[in-house]
Amino acid sequence: MPTDIRSRITIDALKNTSVYKAIILIILVSALAFLFLVWLLYYQQGIEYSSDIIANLPALNASLNAISTTMLLFGYYYILQRKFEIHMRFMVAAFASSTLFLISYVIYHTFQGHTLFEGTGFIRPVYFSILISHIILSAAVVPLVLSSFYFAFAGRFKVHRKLSRFTFPVWLYVSVTGVLIFLINNAY
Repeated sequence: MPTDIRSRITIDALKNTSVYKAIILIILVSALAFLFLVWLLYYQQGIEYSSDIIANLPALNASLNAISTTMLLFGYYYILQRKFEIHMRFMVAAFASSTLFLISYVIYHTFQGHTLFEGTGFIRPVYFSILISHIILSAAVVPLVLSSFYFAFAGRFKVHRKLSRFTFPVWLYVSVTGVLIFLINNAY
């Protein structure tokens, strides 16, 4: 990567942060986010409030996941072309879309509580296989994404490249299955 691009991508505050401290913070933030979502989905009762906006949030969530998927694929394409700045912009856009998804997801489940799947027959095990893998990998993707961004913005591009080989397929899978879960759930 050319030195000029490295200097524009690197954030000095992150470059000067200890890797150990950054990883501990990333793990802590990721664990707290996961525990909050588990509490929200399985222990917190939904607030008894409904509106058209709340009812349409799952469609928005699926759209945001589709946008994340698209941004990830474009980011991947541009890194293969060695167009680092364009790659970075698409990855930041994917992160922004995923963040908006998470906010919308929390709002929806705050008001609606746990969503039950009513499909029967063959689709039921298919749906739950996708859902379970999605949940497990969505818990893993948060620290992976945060770490990948940390290493990139800290100017540690070799570590970023190695980690992103794991982060990209997991993030892509979580984004794609988020859309699939919506489509299957909506169909039943």
